[in-house]
Amino acid sequence: MSIVADETVTQIPAGEWEIDPVWSALEFEIRKLGLVTIKGRIPGFTGSIVGGESPSLSGTVDATSITTFDETRDGHLQAPDFFDSQRYPELRFQSTSVETDSNELVARGELTIKGITKPVELRGTFAGSDQDPFGNERIGLELAGTVDRSDFGLEWNAPLPGGGFLLPNEVVLRATLAAVRKS
Repeated sequence: MSIVADETVTQIPAGEWEIDPVWSALEFEIRKLGLVTIKGRIPGFTGSIVGGESPSLSGTVDATSITTFDETRDGHLQAPDFFDSQRYPELRFQSTSVETDSNELVARGELTIKGITKPVELRGTFAGSDQDPFGNERIGLELAGTVDRSDFGLEWNAPLPGGGFLLPNEVVLRATLAAVRKS
């Protein structure tokens, strides 16, 4: 049975779902100099979704996999100035609630970066469910939210000659998640 993503589909179907990192994307964006948006991607992650009456979402990120597709910048992101991935190799998210607000999916939870846990809210859509060409039942979610990087100890910055700083504290997080039903 196929569910078409429309305004009436808001509840994640009952069951347990494993997030498929090959079909999914975790990304982030930050404005550099206030002029351009630098985007990054996180290919190394695992996670699960539970649907039905009490939905939940959880995931773990391999901090060493974070990339902006620039070797020098990526090396700096691994350093103590940012993720300090040698000491803190994982980032984690665990939902505290997943509910709908009108036609929008709202996932509230706790994000842990560098051993610091803070509440976050991600909003988006449940895209629906369908069967892939191999007979697997899949669901899709798209979520986004903004965090203050300084809340997690990611405080490095560089002052600009005309005033201000190279980086803002606000970072946009985006999760495009495809998950397959667990057997």
